[in-house]
Amino acid sequence: MHPAYSVILFTCSSGAGYGLLIWLATAWLGGGWNLDPPTALAASLAGLVLVTIGLLSSTFHLGHPERAWRAVSQWRSSWLSREGVAAILAYPPTLLFSAGWLWQSLPAGLMTLAAYATMLLATLTVICTAMIYASLKTIPRWSNAWVLPVYLAFSLASGGLLFAVAMSLSGAAERQLLGLVLGILTLAWLIKWGYWRFIDRQRPASDTGTATGLGHLGEVRQLEAPHTSENYLLKEMGYAVARKHAARLRRFALTAGLAAPAALLLLATAATGAGQSVLLLFAALLGLTGISIERWLFFAEARHQVTLYYGRSL
Repeated sequence: MHPAYSVILFTCSSGAGYGLLIWLATAWLGGGWNLDPPTALAASLAGLVLVTIGLLSSTFHLGHPERAWRAVSQWRSSWLSREGVAAILAYPPTLLFSAGWLWQSLPAGLMTLAAYATMLLATLTVICTAMIYASLKTIPRWSNAWVLPVYLAFSLASGGLLFAVAMSLSGAAERQLLGLVLGILTLAWLIKWGYWRFIDRQRPASDTGTATGLGHLGEVRQLEAPHTSENYLLKEMGYAVARKHAARLRRFALTAGLAAPAALLLLATAATGAGQSVLLLFAALLGLTGISIERWLFFAEARHQVTLYYGRSL
């Protein structure tokens, strides 16, 4: 599939934003984790900004962005619509939860309810985002059980890196927290490694013979290409990245997304003050860079089954 930058920005930005909101809600429900209220408010608003940037960027991939509001009308059958509904429903409790860090007159019970709603709806929105791709049976590299865990894990990992920065700005990010973030980050990349191994070993259920219905006659080969140049379908759904380039990009993603942030997290356990904040900020930036490369590959390595009609392999 053609890796549209607007969709990459959408999945990375909204995933990190929702992940950050989940961490903040967990912090509140766990007693605050010594999180400074003004910093917590700023972090909550930053999460909302990331979510909003992601959702707005997703409309740039549409032929008529002004009609994006109609997508929510198909929530009974479309994961895209369900994602839109969940994202809209998440705004009121998240705004209330954000304001509650400084709004002392807000009842504690209402703040707790807003925290639970924020956590639930943020998680639900990420699930819907993942299912947009996992539900597409015509794209074998997406239609598998690995996609949903990958999206959830990377959302929590990227949000955790941003949450560690907020904790550092509040005073100090404790070793236990940094260890937890490192563990989730490592788990996210282990799940992604499992996904890569799965698609590398995946045997396509269809080929040119089954696609044309002529497979019972023997091996099906094209005598002549159907077009003198690539058409829209091949450009959008038959985008191909060379195996050697994909392997190199996977290594870059692991280095930027896991190895470098892990080293910085370990260094941050021995640092304090502004030094710790700088280390964690670089860890977050590198982590998001690695996830962006991973997401580019997620689209670039996938092919739609329609390409079988043009003699391409899946």
